[in-house]
Amino acid sequence: MRHTISVLLQNKPGVLSRVTGLFSGRGFNIDSLSVGETLDKETSCLTLETHGDDSIIEQITKQLHKLIDVIKVTDMSEHDHVEREMVLIRVKAEAHTRAEVLRIVDIFRGKVVDVGPKSYVVELTGDKNKIQAVIDILRPIGIQEIVRTGTIAITRAKKS
Repeated sequence: MRHTISVLLQNKPGVLSRVTGLFSGRGFNIDSLSVGETLDKETSCLTLETHGDDSIIEQITKQLHKLIDVIKVTDMSEHDHVEREMVLIRVKAEAHTRAEVLRIVDIFRGKVVDVGPKSYVVELTGDKNKIQAVIDILRPIGIQEIVRTGTIAITRAKKS
């Protein structure tokens, strides 16, 4: 089962290395990883995706809590949350496909961020299913290159 884990940690050199070392040292795989500063420049939020049954995820979270620079660990899969990923896709855009590419991008609420003589660079944000749907639709047109971010996630506001 796929899990999205959010780790609040000290923004210091070597912390990311210790987190990834924990995973590799125990034979766990990180499927996706994204990290960035929070509002407080002293802390970062690391979001990672991994998979495993409940006992493996429990072991991972316990091991993460033991790391000195880790402040908080949250298995987002246990909470109502929002996940997003961003993708940049360089797609062929020759005279006979330009309008079709623009229509597809518009339908998926993306935008063209660069235009070349024979290609567009498209930016899209969404959940994994949306990103995969766009890739599947653009593939027959001619995807030349894809760059993706890792998943980021945040819990939804509590409804009172």
